[in-house]
Amino acid sequence: MYQDELKIPKDRIAVLVGVKGSTKRDIEKKTNTKIKVDSKEGDVFIFSEDSLAIFTAKLIIQAIARGFNPAIALKLLEEDYCIEIIDITAFSRKSKKRLQVLRARLIGSQGKARKLIEQLTNTDIEVYGKTTSIIGLHHDVMLSKQAVLNLLQGSKHGNVYAFIEKQKRMKSKRE
Repeated sequence: MYQDELKIPKDRIAVLVGVKGSTKRDIEKKTNTKIKVDSKEGDVFIFSEDSLAIFTAKLIIQAIARGFNPAIALKLLEEDYCIEIIDITAFSRKSKKRLQVLRARLIGSQGKARKLIEQLTNTDIEVYGKTTSIIGLHHDVMLSKQAVLNLLQGSKHGNVYAFIEKQKRMKSKRE
C-alpha cells in the first residue's frame, strides 16, 4: 500500500469534497485511490496499491487546490494533459502591491487577457493566490506558460498575443 499527502488551502476543501462528498468519490473512483481529508488543517492523504494512481490523484487535487473547477482538473486523467504551476512571487520582488499588479496583468480587465490566452493556446488558466496554473495538452501548456512568463516580465499584451500567433503559425508549417 502506497500513500502520499499534501496540504491544500482551507477555502478549497469544500470544492475538493463536493456536495455530500461527490467530487472526492469521483476522484477516488477514477484514480482507484482512497482519499482522506482533514478539513481543519487542510491536509489530504491519498492511499492506493498503485503509485501511479497516487501521482495522478495528487495532480488532480493540486489543480483543485490551485483554483480549478473539478471538471477541468479531471482532464489530468488523460495521458496527454499536464499541469504547470508558476509562482508569481518570483516576479513580485516580495512586494504585496507588485503581486497584485502582476495578478491584474495576467487576468486583464474583466478577465479578458486570461480568456484570450486560454483561447489562443487551447488551455485552462487559473490565477489563485500567489500562483498561476495552466492545464492543457503538453505543447499548448508550454506555449501558454511562455506567454504568461512574458506578461510577468513586463511584455505588452499585444506583443504576447502576437508571439502566440507566430508560434502557432510556425507549428502548423512544421506539420
